[in-house]
Amino acid sequence: MDNNKRPENMERITTPALAEQFIQEQVKEIKAQVGDKKVLLALSGGVDSSVVAALLIRAIGQQLVCVHVNHGLLRKGEPEQVVEVFRNQMKANLIYVDAVDRFLDKLQGVAEPEQKRKIIGAEFIRVFEEEARKQEGIRFLAQGTIYPDILESGPVKAHHNVGGLPEDLQFELVEPLRLLYKDEVRVVGDALGLPAGMVYRQPFPGPGLGVRCLGAITRDRLEAVRESDAILREEFAKNGLEGKVWQYFTLIPDFKSVGVRDNKRADEWPVIIRAVNTKDAMTATVEDVPFALLQHITNRIVNEVKGVNRVCYDLTPKPTGTIEWE
Repeated sequence: MDNNKRPENMERITTPALAEQFIQEQVKEIKAQVGDKKVLLALSGGVDSSVVAALLIRAIGQQLVCVHVNHGLLRKGEPEQVVEVFRNQMKANLIYVDAVDRFLDKLQGVAEPEQKRKIIGAEFIRVFEEEARKQEGIRFLAQGTIYPDILESGPVKAHHNVGGLPEDLQFELVEPLRLLYKDEVRVVGDALGLPAGMVYRQPFPGPGLGVRCLGAITRDRLEAVRESDAILREEFAKNGLEGKVWQYFTLIPDFKSVGVRDNKRADEWPVIIRAVNTKDAMTATVEDVPFALLQHITNRIVNEVKGVNRVCYDLTPKPTGTIEWE
């Protein structure tokens, strides 16, 4: 039997009862596979890695070693949420790595999108490898592989760590979610007691805000992206759009526009808002956000975010525009 092929008769996990049944089955399988050995997990705070972490904590507790790498490209409050939920609430064995300066120094002056992606991915592997080598008794590597990853990329989740870790580490994989679809993963996350904001968070690119700070990343413009994005998410949540819109975010291009601030000429950045709906990410439509709400969000951003004097709304569907800009 192919362990990476979903059985045709496998019931979809749609209820808390079915999720709890899945959790109990996986706890038994994880214990049988791992025994008394340690498991290493790169915990990004995304849906898949968070659900895997919660499931492994349920199964093996302190035998799980979670590594959260803060590369400075996460959304506002996300590193703090990972620490609060997993270390403080779930009592996980969590290693927090502040690698912000390391990543941003590597990215300095790099404007080409694919080069930025490669630098971020390669540096993450290096940081994770360094932390892995500091640990003793690690025999297993846990990954948040889900079934669409297997269908699209083969049995190894290409954008997770095993694809780039040196062979001498010889980790055996633990992938308890590998036969689940994303909606099933969310039901399991609910059943495991993870906060809704973590379980139902919208898609977020692997390079994070690195592809929303267009062109060469600077620390001040990156911070403006982070702050404007936080305002957008807060206002969408307040106005009933949080669960209605598939993906929404802000981005800032690498140029300035002339404006007026305190009765003086001010050359500052424009913020671009993107809000789209899609079923498969192959095509996307633009959300019809009420104009009064867009005006309110604009007012907040230009008055609360340093270095910004203009807000634009991207009206382009996919095709011709992609969802992300880089």
